[in-house]
Amino acid sequence: MADDDIPEVLTAVGPRLRALRQDRGTTLAQLGESTGISVSTLSRLESGKRKPTLELLLPLARAHGVQLDELVGAPPTGDPRIHPRPFVRHGQTFIPLTRHLGGLHAYKQILPAAGPAREERPEQGTHEGYEWLYVLSGRLRLALGEHDLVLTAGEAAEFDTRTPHGFANAGPQPVEFLSLFGAQGERMHVRARPTGS
Repeated sequence: MADDDIPEVLTAVGPRLRALRQDRGTTLAQLGESTGISVSTLSRLESGKRKPTLELLLPLARAHGVQLDELVGAPPTGDPRIHPRPFVRHGQTFIPLTRHLGGLHAYKQILPAAGPAREERPEQGTHEGYEWLYVLSGRLRLALGEHDLVLTAGEAAEFDTRTPHGFANAGPQPVEFLSLFGAQGERMHVRARPTGS
């Protein structure tokens, strides 16, 4: 990287940090709690008013489960292969299938087998964005608003993530599914239709 590229690279860090945090549905307060970095410092980093340093970026990369070069936008090597670094959040394993921040994000998600007492409805949350998912194997329980759906291998669904939603494993085997997530307005054009329609 040439010296004259450095200011441009540093300027791009803030928007990347904001996009990554919003993609994860994490607040500044939650991120501050997990990294030990103050909310005001995080806010200034995201807005570009604070210069990113290694001491700040390392805990942020760890908290988001990404490599440091994803935060600073290392120049492409010409190799199109993705080298995913799985991370675990709320008992789910996430395997990133995209490496760029901004735009659509793709993940393979794995939920461990449901225990015998796993009858309660999944906890629901909301955040800005739109999600499309496709079940590869197992039985995925999707609590979406007032609806309770069980999706099986080969079924797809899409929804606005501002609608309260939550996932759980509805079967005795691990469930694996692909998830595409994007900012509001970025939508896939595949819809799961109710049974019998």
